[in-house]
Amino acid sequence: MDEQAQQTTHDKVVLFADVSGSTRLYEVLGDARAFAAINQCLSLLRRVTETFQGRVVKTIGDEIMTVFPNVMSGVQAACAMQAEVEAMVPLDKAVRLAIRIGLHHGPVLMQAGDSDVFGDTVNVAARLTELANAGQILSSDSTVQALPPLLRTSTRSLDLLPIKGKASNIKVVEVLWQEGDDATLMVGRTHSPAATSGTLHLLHHGREAVVDASHSKLVLGRDVQADFMVEDKRASRLHATIELRRDKFVYVDQSSNGSYITFTGEGELQLRREEIVLRGSGSICLGHSFSKDASGAITFSCEGC
Repeated sequence: MDEQAQQTTHDKVVLFADVSGSTRLYEVLGDARAFAAINQCLSLLRRVTETFQGRVVKTIGDEIMTVFPNVMSGVQAACAMQAEVEAMVPLDKAVRLAIRIGLHHGPVLMQAGDSDVFGDTVNVAARLTELANAGQILSSDSTVQALPPLLRTSTRSLDLLPIKGKASNIKVVEVLWQEGDDATLMVGRTHSPAATSGTLHLLHHGREAVVDASHSKLVLGRDVQADFMVEDKRASRLHATIELRRDKFVYVDQSSNGSYITFTGEGELQLRREEIVLRGSGSICLGHSFSKDASGAITFSCEGC
């Protein structure tokens, strides 16, 4: 009875991330290099977990188990983990690290004085990880339904799949964190028709860009495929988009390091996988604060908006 009384139940998101193909990694690289590579990857996953207010419960070989306070932070962390691992320098011509992720939201049991978590939620998250392919994020439909509508558009239903220990099958959903080979993080798309005569001007190191009714979407990032390229290692390859939605210019951050927006005369705002309506004038910094590097800022101004 005393032991049971010390157990408490909390609603958490449980996330497992597993280094895919670790057996082959040891075969190709040898024990020492493979062990070091996996540890480097796990350290990266730890940092991402902490960035999104999560907690590392434990590591089990080449797998990490984490918990997050809510679905939004858990899904954001999963996308950031995949993006960060995908961006790692290849270890060998024949080997590139990849991870598979499963996450599920629900009640977990916690023992007083113990950092571990237990219960059905943990088991479902672990099983989803087993089902995932390299570079894939799998979740349950019940978890995804807790996301805002915009983020739910970046998921797709797969199938009803059996989960060991569950009497009925679970509807499995994939979180789409990239698009094709250019690793565009998918944080929702909208196709509302433009209904404004306003114009948004951007300026960076002498280069200009315009968003208006005839050019209603602009991609910012350090990749050559970006519409407005910013040569800064702190920026993600495809960092953010600016979309004209009806009568508003909406900035959508899709990055790992976040965006820093300052409206003229106001304080700086940090966005990470969030969106904001641009108004008036100000500055945008990709992956760093204006106070750390003002020279890297993109200035913007709105006409008629």
